[in-house]
Amino acid sequence: MTRLNQLMFSSYLLVLLTACGSSGGGSDGDSVLRQQALAAKKVELGELLFEDTDLSTPVGQSCATCHDSDHGFADGSVTVFSPVSEGATGAFGNRNAPTASYASLVPEFNYDAGAQENKYTGGMFLDGRAHTLASQAKGPFLNPKEMNNTDEGAVITKIANATYADLFKEVFGSSSLNNVSTAYNQVAEAIAAYESTEEFQPFTSKFDYFMVGEVSLSATEQRGFDLFNGGASCFECHSENQKNVESKSLLSDFTYRNIGTPSNPNLILPSPDLGLGSVVNESSENGKFRVPTLRNIELTAPYMHNGVFETLEEVVRFYNTRIIDQCGSSPFVGCWDEPEVSENVETQLLGDLSLFETEEADLVAFLKTLTDGYR
Repeated sequence: MTRLNQLMFSSYLLVLLTACGSSGGGSDGDSVLRQQALAAKKVELGELLFEDTDLSTPVGQSCATCHDSDHGFADGSVTVFSPVSEGATGAFGNRNAPTASYASLVPEFNYDAGAQENKYTGGMFLDGRAHTLASQAKGPFLNPKEMNNTDEGAVITKIANATYADLFKEVFGSSSLNNVSTAYNQVAEAIAAYESTEEFQPFTSKFDYFMVGEVSLSATEQRGFDLFNGGASCFECHSENQKNVESKSLLSDFTYRNIGTPSNPNLILPSPDLGLGSVVNESSENGKFRVPTLRNIELTAPYMHNGVFETLEEVVRFYNTRIIDQCGSSPFVGCWDEPEVSENVETQLLGDLSLFETEEADLVAFLKTLTDGYR
């Protein structure tokens, strides 16, 4: 059944069950079905909110503008030369917009006081400042460099005048738009419900089919997979066996690390981006960003929080050669600027992997098996 047909069926089912309930013929089974129908309508509402370009000031920008499904739910308009998204007023942010794909499966922000390192895990945005997906959805509407609304009330007024206002009331109640604070939370709830659907996390990459034995990797891809789990040490942060949903991996341990990413000369910042350190106000966390999922990584260039790398080939070369002294010596041809934040740089797991160029190519080939839509 297509998504449209599912929504139409849910609408029909809700009308039918409401009629049955009003005639006294309701049951526990009817209540469950009614809740399922409402859940489907919440998803429908979330999609409308996600794609509504009237919810910015001035109009013209939606959540989908910077999270395009054709680009792994990242911003397909950015490049290494212009790595940050343009807001509704023409202003630019200070970071490369992360992918929204699989975001609903990222664990909530957590602090482990007993951990000797990597005390912080999970959370939304690249620095964890939003603890949940719903709380993340509230941010862009009010950010002057994104959708630029003056306050929550301005957003709710627009929704109250939208063609889907009746759907909002159907999902959350006839008076739901009367209380700005509650309604704003419900907006975020609906968007999070949409972002939690299979559309955002289909698990349809070649890697997924390989993991259940339905396809084989090419020789190059298999060598890359072996390197990923072996000599390249990628698994240390992007654990292939980090199971999250039905034994499927998001290829991230969701920790925060400073990998020594150099500054992007095309991104003018007033000061270095401290990442997690500026959120938790701890110098020991300066320069650290959450380890991202590698799913759909082929589609989400440019790479790193500041978009400094244009291709996967460049990313893999950086991981391989960041601390190699002989800049330009074969087979190590990387030559990297100083880290944007020199504190807390990861020194054990990357930077001198001793991989040959052919092995770098094998790793890139494997990473491209993580793109959804293989079948």
